[in-house]
Amino acid sequence: MLATRTPLRVTLGGGGTDLESYYRRDGGFIFALSLNKYIQISATRPAFDPKIVLHGPEPEVTDHADQVRHDLVRAALLSHDIVDRFEAASIGDIAGGTGLGSSSCFLVGLLRLLHAMKGQSPDRQTLAEEACKLEIDTLGRGIGKQDQYMAAFGGLTTLDIAPDGAVSVAEVRIAPDVEQAFVAHTHIYYTGLRRDASGILDDQNSAMKGASQDRQATVGDSLDAIKDLGFRIRDAWVRGDLEGWGQMLHEHWLSKKRMSQKISWPAIDLLYDHVRSAHGVTGGKIIGAGGGGFLMLFTPGPGEELEAYMASQNMPRLHYEIARGGVQLLGQSA
Repeated sequence: MLATRTPLRVTLGGGGTDLESYYRRDGGFIFALSLNKYIQISATRPAFDPKIVLHGPEPEVTDHADQVRHDLVRAALLSHDIVDRFEAASIGDIAGGTGLGSSSCFLVGLLRLLHAMKGQSPDRQTLAEEACKLEIDTLGRGIGKQDQYMAAFGGLTTLDIAPDGAVSVAEVRIAPDVEQAFVAHTHIYYTGLRRDASGILDDQNSAMKGASQDRQATVGDSLDAIKDLGFRIRDAWVRGDLEGWGQMLHEHWLSKKRMSQKISWPAIDLLYDHVRSAHGVTGGKIIGAGGGGFLMLFTPGPGEELEAYMASQNMPRLHYEIARGGVQLLGQSA
């Protein structure tokens, strides 16, 4: 039996510029980190049972890969010519649909397993592009490239995306004490809501490709500002400029909201205004495409009052560290 462990991710800057509808114009830029929260997959090729068996929230037993309902599993198996004799189970530290890139994280972990079953060890770039091709081209999902690359590479990382879609990956190195300060003051809270990011991303894609020049200009200008912020946020982290990071988070909040009414919702807008005025928060963002999941808030102070207030709103804090390295093959057992 083989197993993989793949980290979830948080985008710090440039979110949305990794979609083809944007990067084809001027290229995209992402600055993100991987969390020490993972999706783990275990799988085997049974010696005799010819069926495909999937364990999880929606278990499946089928005779052939093309009958599998789970679209990521089906696409991955067929792309590797594995059509029967396959059993897998997955478990995640955090539920899907919460803005942390869980679908691509799952797919990258699964692909790494399938390669290992065939005695292959692809490099991280190849693995990330394989996942992008399956999700974006084969399955037609209107998503970007950051989730697949962050799952493959992990760490504190930038992705420069050329207009032709080529991705250059670079590790961002900062002093350990500076990293600890950013993590300590950058809180992540679970809103209790789960959502499908596709509707929000579809809005962005439609606007960038649509006939309405006004809407296209609004979304395009917002993404230009978000990409510029991505570079500035990266530089703030490298400099150790916590105050600047908090201010840029608020700037990002305003730019993101101009793109779609689905990014946030009234209750979160009111909460955000309150924690900024009453609990020392200087900036924040909804992690992922928006509409639910996790809320990131930066506070320069100790943060105990903020954490207590958020707990009173039934929004617990997620304690985390930056995970070094991306997908890992955990080993083989007898």
